[in-house]
Amino acid sequence: MTKILNLDRRSLLAVGALAAAAPVMAHAASKRPAPAFPKGFLWGAATAPHQIEGNNVSSDLWFVENQKPTVFAEPSGDAVNSLELWATDLDIVKSLGLTSYRFGVEWARIEPEKGLFSQAMLDHYKRIVEGCHARGLAPLVTFNHFTAPLWFSAQGGWTNPESAQLFARYCDKVARAIGADIAMAMTLNEPNILLILKNILPPPVWDMQRQTLAAATKRLGVERFLCANVAGREDVDAIVAGQMAGHKAARAAIKAVRGDLPVGFTLSVLDDQAAGKNSLRDKVRAELYGGWLEIAKGDDFIGVQNYERAVWNDKGRLPAPDGADRNWSGTEVWAPSLAGAVRYVHAATKVPVLVSEHGVGTEDDTLRARFIPAALEALKQAMDDGVPVLGYMHWSLLDNYEWIFGYKPRFGLCSVDRTTFVRTPKPSASVLGGIAKRNSL
Repeated sequence: MTKILNLDRRSLLAVGALAAAAPVMAHAASKRPAPAFPKGFLWGAATAPHQIEGNNVSSDLWFVENQKPTVFAEPSGDAVNSLELWATDLDIVKSLGLTSYRFGVEWARIEPEKGLFSQAMLDHYKRIVEGCHARGLAPLVTFNHFTAPLWFSAQGGWTNPESAQLFARYCDKVARAIGADIAMAMTLNEPNILLILKNILPPPVWDMQRQTLAAATKRLGVERFLCANVAGREDVDAIVAGQMAGHKAARAAIKAVRGDLPVGFTLSVLDDQAAGKNSLRDKVRAELYGGWLEIAKGDDFIGVQNYERAVWNDKGRLPAPDGADRNWSGTEVWAPSLAGAVRYVHAATKVPVLVSEHGVGTEDDTLRARFIPAALEALKQAMDDGVPVLGYMHWSLLDNYEWIFGYKPRFGLCSVDRTTFVRTPKPSASVLGGIAKRNSL
């Protein structure tokens, strides 16, 4: 596990990366966009409930974080206590000059036991929505950000035949509680992440994940325990099939409550680039995104989550060039990748795009402060070229819990003292906030 824990989840999307991009970079540098963004463009920061709230004791991941063996470097514990401090978080979003907040509602809190729904927790998330409006922030809500109730994963998770119906029932409850007052709904977060990791994670990680699941299965005395982002390699296709059915059922359930609410999902998308003859790029794209992009054609928008690029020749992925900026785990940081991913996804789906996540894991905030405007300049050029982009949500508002890698990766616009939970905005937060206040580069 020592080697595994020197990587972060998003960095694992780049275990090799990127050399033959000089022509792309030259093209990007040859054009300069008009600086002003469209009126109503959404500027925001993103979070996920399990990563910030703390003590998500009814969830599947809480269960496996706190067992041995486990693939998790450390348990989430109190996280950054946003279950209590959500109003403080909204105050920060507002103070930075942002206009929206992407957050998630936690299924395990709302339905801690199968068929038992907590009105108190529905009311809690309703207060967050109301808090957004009180501060002039548009609430963008993720209905499921990887975690699920323990009971759901204990019956096979997304591989269970009733998973789509159960998810739709939960989404109906949430939509009835807060749907009238939210700006956008995302059913699932990065349901293609296991497809991406399938051929990237080294065998020891898959082995540890299997051991983690086997231990959980034994402890619970069930036939099959599976999580959306902790699984065996052999389970990936069945999980994805269940999530595809789940998204469609959830979309229908949400639309039945509020037909005019924009509904979509978010996808993890590398900026895949082709190098030389017979590049593997298009084959890789078909495998990683193809089925989901087809489904997105029936949605109101698609969320794009980009952290890096990948250059493919006819043999595989090329290494990063020497001298490149690197994130905390050594993966290349290349700002134009966001625009490349957005262009590709819109070309494939013809639906509007929301940048639902984009950021860099680093202790060096000067890198983040350079990275944000450079990425936004390339994004604005894509918009000037006709790509409809609805908004930009930076990942993340806070340094938080980064899944199996614990608290080591730092993606936040704000640092957090995990003893006092005091949030401190970093200089990069002012950089993004300045652009948002101007609505212009």
